[in-house]
Amino acid sequence: MKTPEVHIKATNLAKSVKVSDGSLTILHDISLTINRAETVAIVGASGSGKSTLLSLLAGLDTPSAGEVYLAGHPLHALSEDQRAAIRAADVGFVFQSFLLLPSLTALENVTLPAELAGDKQARQRGLTLLQQVGLADRADFYPAQLSGGEQQRVAIARAFITNPAVLFADEPSANLDAATGQKIEDLLFCLNADKGTTLVLVTHNDELAQRCQRQCRMQAGRFVGAEGVIADVG
Repeated sequence: MKTPEVHIKATNLAKSVKVSDGSLTILHDISLTINRAETVAIVGASGSGKSTLLSLLAGLDTPSAGEVYLAGHPLHALSEDQRAAIRAADVGFVFQSFLLLPSLTALENVTLPAELAGDKQARQRGLTLLQQVGLADRADFYPAQLSGGEQQRVAIARAFITNPAVLFADEPSANLDAATGQKIEDLLFCLNADKGTTLVLVTHNDELAQRCQRQCRMQAGRFVGAEGVIADVG
């Protein structure tokens, strides 16, 4: 049997921040390994440290202690510019707040990351992705002209425009109604299956988490054991 390719490996991660009376530890001794094309959910209540962990795994922030490797790159040892270059090349993001640029059309929002990377096929690839997410007829619409669900589909198309090795999604359907949220979740898993992209979801929604191959449950900045939960598979 072929050994799975490790895409993300975190070892003994911790994150503390300064507060008025000292320091506050947000994450305690987190270790986790995620293989290529896996779907993994990080679950827990608000304030459990889910989004902080996602930021560290994606290289948006650096740990106070420990190591994190993304696609073989030691994020913990790199500068912000170096981490940004890795994110541009290997990572896609879907956030609950969409983060579309209001002055750009749907197509322009989708193609922007590829154009910044010098992709001369960005427009055609963007149109193809908009068709995949069911928005071919909305390419020239601005975000204000789109519904919440449509804006999130644009954000998903944008996340896939650079063919990322890893896609991080932070509460991707939290701001949507149930029916639209279900469609967005279905789309994420379909694109994951079609493109072999590693998918890491942060959610408090247990139903969404159960759609992933593995679930890692957090409480007070730590992984906690439960049936079906693998806190450290490294």
